[in-house]
Order: sequence, then structure tokens, then C-alpha cells
Amino acid sequence: MQPKVHVKKGDMVLVIAGRDKGKKGKVLRVFPAKNTVLVEGVNIVKKHMRPTPELQQGGIISREAPLHASNVQLVCSRCGKPARTGKKLLADGRRVRYCRKCGETLDK
Repeated sequence: MQPKVHVKKGDMVLVIAGRDKGKKGKVLRVFPAKNTVLVEGVNIVKKHMRPTPELQQGGIISREAPLHASNVQLVCSRCGKPARTGKKLLADGRRVRYCRKCGETLDK
């Protein structure tokens, strides 16, 4: 069984641990099997690439590497602060995430 990840693609997150602590970015991809997330502009690594038919010019390329999901915290869209999330059931039967600081629903 795959672990549940508390963030989704497109969420704004804050890095709370590691080399890039304090940086904010948008989640580009989520890997639930490895419990990792790919955040835009965070955890940049250099990768040595060999020339291929798609990449005519080889060389050293900078790209984002995945972070563990426990090292990021969701940023609330209303209060603009990093906040823990909870889940609640709406009247129409949908289960949504909400900000525990201000109560704002994060899933539209």
C-alpha cells in the first residue's frame, strides 16, 4: 500500500528542512510510492548528460531533484502562512483539506 502524501500537484509549499530550508515553490510532481515531491526551483542538482538524439549538446545540466514529503509544508492561500492541514467532510459528500490556522478550505 502506498503512503498518503499531504500535498498535491500545483500546491504552494515551504521547505522546512534540509539545504533549501525556507524556500517556497510550487509542487510539480508527486511520487506517492517513494513519498517524495518535486518542487519548482528547490533542491537543484547538477546532472552530467551524454549527447543523445534528443539532446544534441551534452554537458552539465541543472535540474530539480525530489524532496521527501515530510520536508515540505503546505502554504495556505488565504493567510499566506505555512500551516498543518486537516480533512473534513462537506455536506455534498466531498472530503477536502483545510488549513488548521484559519479554517480555509484548500481543495476547491
